[in-house]
Amino acid sequence: MAAPGDQRIAVPIDDPNADTEWNDILRKHGVIPEKPPSPTPMIEEAILEGRRLAHENRLEGKDLDELDELEDDEDEAFLEAYRQKRMAEISALKKKAVHGSVYPLSKPEYQREVTDASKNGLVFVHLTSSVGTNVESRVLSELWRQAATEYGDIKFCEMRANQAIENYPERNCPTILVYKNGDIVKQVVTLMTLAGVRTNMRNIDDMLVEVGAVPGSDMRVVKRRRAAEDAEEERLANKGIKTGTAGRSRDDDDDDDWD
Repeated sequence: MAAPGDQRIAVPIDDPNADTEWNDILRKHGVIPEKPPSPTPMIEEAILEGRRLAHENRLEGKDLDELDELEDDEDEAFLEAYRQKRMAEISALKKKAVHGSVYPLSKPEYQREVTDASKNGLVFVHLTSSVGTNVESRVLSELWRQAATEYGDIKFCEMRANQAIENYPERNCPTILVYKNGDIVKQVVTLMTLAGVRTNMRNIDDMLVEVGAVPGSDMRVVKRRRAAEDAEEERLANKGIKTGTAGRSRDDDDDDDWD
């Protein structure tokens, strides 16, 4: 309702975005803003762009052997470009692979091997349990060794938690500390926030990507992710086949009952 003395006319507006003759008049006179453009064309354009990028990047994460298997399916020049790119990536990784194994730490070495070393690159530390029955710590030790071998360009270290920090609680083991430029930038206490005793290399990959140790496009990350996706698709397909077979068996049994 207009205030006393206000000479403006109250204009009824139901839906300012509706396509009505009345709204067209109001827009023409600047009473209501122009109707925003439909998002449909933008959505369709984004979908097409996504498909184009997926097609262009369809060979990402494939190693040289996998590329060789595609000789009959891909354009030779396109395939050769990817071979050259992959060989350059492998060469670069080999040059950067200055580690390759887990560094066992003692307290006097910690400052030099971890804090100071992190100024030249990320350092990942596993504070292990002193109790042999700690399954999570044993799982992480195995993954640490595999990660150190695959990611030779990244420094992985390991140390007994009670030796690194006096009276460190056993219930907090294993603990992961990630150092960068002398500071802790990430801390993971036990594997509960990962996948518990089911933690695997994909979880380690995700952590490396999260802290910026490797890009999400790293061929080691992409290859493992793609392999996991293929395995899941195969599992679901097999499950569907088994379910269908089981369903047919039940139907057959029902038919037998009617005979």
